[in-house]
Parts: sequence; structure tokens; C-alpha cells
Amino acid sequence: MNSTTTSSYDKLPAITAGFWIMKICATTLGETAGDLLSMTLKVGYAVSTAILLSFFVVSLIAQLLSKKYNPLIYWLVILATSTAGTTMSDFMDRTLGLGYALGSSILFTSLLMILLIWRLTEKSLSVTNIRGLRGESFYWAAILVSNTLGTALGDFLADDSGLGFSGGALLIGSLLLLLVLAYYFTKLSHILLFWLAFVLTRPFGATFGDLLTKTTEKGGLNLGTMGSSLVLGSILAIMMMVTYIQLNKNPQNQL
Repeated sequence: MNSTTTSSYDKLPAITAGFWIMKICATTLGETAGDLLSMTLKVGYAVSTAILLSFFVVSLIAQLLSKKYNPLIYWLVILATSTAGTTMSDFMDRTLGLGYALGSSILFTSLLMILLIWRLTEKSLSVTNIRGLRGESFYWAAILVSNTLGTALGDFLADDSGLGFSGGALLIGSLLLLLVLAYYFTKLSHILLFWLAFVLTRPFGATFGDLLTKTTEKGGLNLGTMGSSLVLGSILAIMMMVTYIQLNKNPQNQL
């Protein structure tokens, strides 16, 4: 899903191939970093959720106050929604005992409600033509809930569906490939395809994160939360540096 059109609000990136690569890296990092805090460091889901939601609120305020697109701030908010979404989902599914299926259903319904209210209020769900603070607020609310939903859905596919970590990643990857084909070879709404892809990249990141961190006995690669977080964080940092360089060379074309 590729577009060179930037938001008229001038604070969001264009939807390019690089955007989707960074999105997958950020959501996968969110999964591993969230697990690092709540499980490896044994902080717990409730405390981890409070810490990461605070990080999300601070980074979101910085984004909302920003006058133009800033890659560092934007991707920090994306990362914050991913990490907070991981612990929020785990808190719902495990601490509250809702389970993956019920938790996913509640989050899916919540996402539909946000998108519906956004559509009725702003008359559009476009991410390249967001008008003002209210529209951007809906945008970030949808992203936070979709990333939380992705964690629950990814855990459901990995643990309860019988597909395992690699099977879940393969299924979501196949669905994403179908969306890419639909973008190039059908007349389906690009806005619809964007939001479908945005939701699906979160469970892909979740299952891919599990694939990286879990033991080989559980079908993972046994890299651990610390090692996986360092690798993914380095990749994301490098891509942000490239984005800054390209913005400086072509300030009129945001990526």
C-alpha cells in the first residue's frame, strides 16, 4: 500500500512501503518490549500497563502539540501504543481472566465503534487528509485499540487456535499479502485496505514477536525479550535516521 500523498494536516507520514516496514518493526518491538517489562522484569501486567500508558500519554501530547511531521515523535507514539497495547491485552486476558477470544471480541467492537464515530463526525476515515486536532485524536484512538486488539488476536492464534507461533504468523502474513494484491489489482477502497492492513500488522507483529522470543520447544527462535527488543529497536532507529535524512533532502515530500 503505497501513496506519496501527505496529510493536509502535515503531521502524519505518507503511506509508503517504508511506513509498513517500520510499522511491523514497531509493533513487533512493542510486543517484545511489553513482555520484557511485564514478564522478564516481573513488573506485572497492571503496573506495566500504568507505566506504558503514561509513556503513551506523554508521547501523544508531544505529537498533538507538534506543528509538523516529526518521525521520532510519530514513531514513539506508535511504539507506545504497541507496548501499552501488549500489556493492556495481557491484563484483560490474563489478570481479569477474560481470555483471548472474549478479549479480542471486546476490542474488535471497541475499534468498530471508534471508526464509526470518527466517520460520522469527520465524514472520512482517511489518514492522508486529517483535518485538525479532533480528527488526529480519533486516528490515535483507533491505533491504540487496534494494536491492543492485535496482541489479543495474535495470542489467540498462537495459543488457542492450534496454529502455533509460526502458523499464526504465516496466516496473518498471507492475509497481508492478499491485501497488497487487492490494493494493486482491485478497486477496493484504499482507506478500507489501509485499516485492514493496520489491524493485521499488529497480530503479525505479535506472533512474529512470539516467534522471536519463545523457546524452540514452544516453536520460537529463543532470542529472548531482551535480545529481540535490542535488534528490533536498532532496525527501527536506523530507519528513522534514513527518514530524517530524506526529509532534510526533500522537505516538501514527507515519507
